[in-house]
Amino acid sequence: MGNILFISGVSLTIGFKSTMQFFMKRQNYKGTISFGVGFFFVVIGWPILGMMLETYGFFVLFSGFWPTLAVFAQKIPVLGWIIQQPYIRTFFDKYRGKRVPV
Repeated sequence: MGNILFISGVSLTIGFKSTMQFFMKRQNYKGTISFGVGFFFVVIGWPILGMMLETYGFFVLFSGFWPTLAVFAQKIPVLGWIIQQPYIRTFFDKYRGKRVPV
């Protein structure tokens, strides 16, 4: 049920055509296939393996959004202060200026 709501939520947020283009991009095939196979395993009754595949597919599909999330997290009042610490900041600075893949 959650997988269906996730896909429909993405479709409602960015549109059906953009959703299909996003999932069918050549660099997203690995994530799309692993998410779909994971969903299939959950449906046939192998939830642990299915959820592991779905998680992997989710991270592969949305790995391009992490830079945007990093910049957003730096602007949150308390969390932003923590992120500005020197050894944490170097990790987040790697992702500044990169663009979202959609």
